[in-house]
Amino acid sequence: MKHSKVGSVMTADVVTARFATPFKEVARLLAQHRVSGLPVIDADDSVIGVVSETDLLAREAETAPTETRRHHLQLPRMNPEARGQHARARARTAGQLMSKPPVCAHAEDTIAEAARTMAHHRVERLPVLDEEDRLVGIVTRRDLLQIFLRPDDEIRRAVITEVLVDTLWLTPQTVTVSVEDGVVTLEGKLERLSEVSIAVNMTRQVDGVVAVVDKLTHHLDDSHIRPTEQALHGVTEEWLRKL
Repeated sequence: MKHSKVGSVMTADVVTARFATPFKEVARLLAQHRVSGLPVIDADDSVIGVVSETDLLAREAETAPTETRRHHLQLPRMNPEARGQHARARARTAGQLMSKPPVCAHAEDTIAEAARTMAHHRVERLPVLDEEDRLVGIVTRRDLLQIFLRPDDEIRRAVITEVLVDTLWLTPQTVTVSVEDGVVTLEGKLERLSEVSIAVNMTRQVDGVVAVVDKLTHHLDDSHIRPTEQALHGVTEEWLRKL
């Protein structure tokens, strides 16, 4: 099944900083280019960290501590996280301020993979690397959401071609596929229950699909049969084991 790759939605013209880029220059770059964060790179265009508006604001918040904060930030009592915050309060360059190690994606990653990475690490942007781990772009949450702007008729064609024909080896007329606002409805009668599961699960994976309404029926309930005993009819054993 074909999936849109990160490289197709990323921004190739990336605003970057170097380790020695001054604090005020970082702030100017963020404001001038209207971005909320930027990668910090070395001489080989490798990403060594990411600095964001949050990092700058955290630094400013720590530069004027209250008497209470001074009391609690005595160096001998600070945990590693507090020490890191204390160090950032004195940061003067992007390298001292940045978050590291950087969370990145590769241009050949699927949009779904990048979205999972963002969600897992709770970040809003990912520097995008090529096969040699050099910076080639940046992708944001907004970029990834472009996948849901895919037209309904294009989604319908993808479901018919990639799911029904290429995977299940069915004629397009076997299942009626309708799509409205990204919601796919599948109607028809398949030979086996296992094919229904595959059709529904693979349709959910098609780029741009918001949800799947399952109105499929079947002739044979093969749920009690081991995969090795089934006549697969174009459906591989590997797919059955994944469901």
